[in-house]
Amino acid sequence: MTDWAIVGHDGHRARAFLLRGGRVVDSADGPDREAALAALSARPDRVFHIGEGAPDSLPAAVLPGNPARGLPGLTQDSPADVLDGWVRLLLLGFAEARPDWDGVALVLTEQLSHWVHLSAREAVSCQSFLTPRLIAALGGTLPADTGALGDSLSRPERLATHLRSAEVTGRADAISGFLIGAELAAARPYWLGQSVALIDGGGCGSGHAAALEAQGVPVSRHDPEVILSEALAALGERIG
Repeated sequence: MTDWAIVGHDGHRARAFLLRGGRVVDSADGPDREAALAALSARPDRVFHIGEGAPDSLPAAVLPGNPARGLPGLTQDSPADVLDGWVRLLLLGFAEARPDWDGVALVLTEQLSHWVHLSAREAVSCQSFLTPRLIAALGGTLPADTGALGDSLSRPERLATHLRSAEVTGRADAISGFLIGAELAAARPYWLGQSVALIDGGGCGSGHAAALEAQGVPVSRHDPEVILSEALAALGERIG
């Protein structure tokens, strides 16, 4: 049976998975895609790239009907946004495990937070935020201060002055709280009256989860590594 591989970058490192038919038989990682592929136990006959090709416009099925050599990202005109191929891979794994899901997936990375409306295995719309990057740049810490989060959620127009006050008083947890609160205020159409699936492997989603639950939003938390296995199985079945 012919060996083939799926390779992509998860934001930290390149990762490669060796498949035999539709089953993963080996995995490896490295600083780039070639290094990850070279670390596999066998050289694959063909390689499927995560993030390759022009992104598909939303709304779009998270699993393309006829993926050729790669899984492209997703793009949206208004508001202008792009979801990279790895985020789409995680959405695919979540949607395959829950095909009847109609709600919002919140995918948190070290750089960005992505709010994506999913319905019947289709990504309908999205809205992304620079919040994780801003928290890091301004020296914020987690867990976020809940009082600051609530203040910013109710009065997001005061974000800049709130951040200055937190900077002056040295309240790093308040910086995070104010930023997360402002994000939730802007993303209100994505969570109000919805169920939210939080996909977060780094543990940085505690502030988002606590704030949403305080608003009465049902939140479920999902490990990206578990979701990844579902996504690889779906790709293996489709193109393996």
